[in-house]
Amino acid sequence: MVPLCFLPVLFAALTPKQEEKKKKKNRQEEDEDEFKRGDLLEVPRTLFIHFGIYLGGGRVAHFIPDIMPVISSDPKKIQKMVTNTRLILGVLLKRGSVRVDSVEDFAYGSEILVNPTDKVCSSLPPLDPEAVALRAERLRGQVPYSLLWFNCEHYVMYCRYGTSMSFQTFQFCKTVRSLVLSRAVAKVTWLLGAGLVLYLQAALSPYTLLLLLLMPFLVWMAS
Repeated sequence: MVPLCFLPVLFAALTPKQEEKKKKKNRQEEDEDEFKRGDLLEVPRTLFIHFGIYLGGGRVAHFIPDIMPVISSDPKKIQKMVTNTRLILGVLLKRGSVRVDSVEDFAYGSEILVNPTDKVCSSLPPLDPEAVALRAERLRGQVPYSLLWFNCEHYVMYCRYGTSMSFQTFQFCKTVRSLVLSRAVAKVTWLLGAGLVLYLQAALSPYTLLLLLLMPFLVWMAS
């Protein structure tokens, strides 16, 4: 017979799963206090910002590049945390999936911002929170991914505001345009083209010559 003084120790040793469930429940309750169903969550990363839609119960729907759904149909493998290899291959092969993860897995140790785009999109009022969450849930599964034209920001903007757009993509394209389609680049292109014409004038066909002259002209007009 076990002495009564050892019963608390035995009870604690026999219930680690219950303790884990209790901690998980407490975390979910904390999330419920901080986030509301239909909220747009933003997490800063090293080179970009990741977005998701809060569904309630400590769960977040987010769109992420992932190659695993293409090479495996095992739900357990697919649901595991997306590694950098899976993510990079997903970007290169334009494969992604809308998945539901815990708030902790979604944040990955970073600070979470709530509905930061509401101020930026003042002319686009957010949809009803329940409608936002239902849209996010309805798109779960494999979705074609594009780093510029359909990424995690396009996904959450569609869910919350009804329009698919990305401020990150806009800023990136604006920066590239300022670098590539500048007058300085146009002048350099002219000089390189003229130098190439002088160097290869005997071997150039009329079409190649026209192209060499046309390219710097187009860059100049677009700058």
